[in-house]
Amino acid sequence: VRLTEKMIIERYSHVMHIVSNVSGQLEPGRSAIDVLRASFPAGTVSGAPKVRAMEIIDELEPVKRGIYSGAVGYIGWNGNMDTAIAIRTAVIRDHVLHIQAGAGIVADSVPANEWQETLSKGKAVFRAVEMANAGLASGDLDA
Repeated sequence: VRLTEKMIIERYSHVMHIVSNVSGQLEPGRSAIDVLRASFPAGTVSGAPKVRAMEIIDELEPVKRGIYSGAVGYIGWNGNMDTAIAIRTAVIRDHVLHIQAGAGIVADSVPANEWQETLSKGKAVFRAVEMANAGLASGDLDA
């Protein structure tokens, strides 16, 4: 296992993220499915220790996460895999848009700041929907 990029700051319209990339060579007899099984859900969205954190999430969160904080990606016929954590997502069910957002709560978190971060992340998704609606309504898909 090799860390190829460490704590790179990526800036987006409403938030910033610290990103690291890891690559590795599988042991003989292991597959991409083994990697998925061992690494999900990602600790950045579940917390640690992972099993207990997931139990607490199940107790406290009123709805299941669905695709949010899961993974999107591909596994190629050649065994290559590339995945990303699904954190800026929206689901439309019965003509209603649903989003989920959260913040990384740690020992020295300030609750008001974490709440503001959560709102900012959600706002980015709603803004994208507003832009799409404006383009569709006007016929100008570049709106």
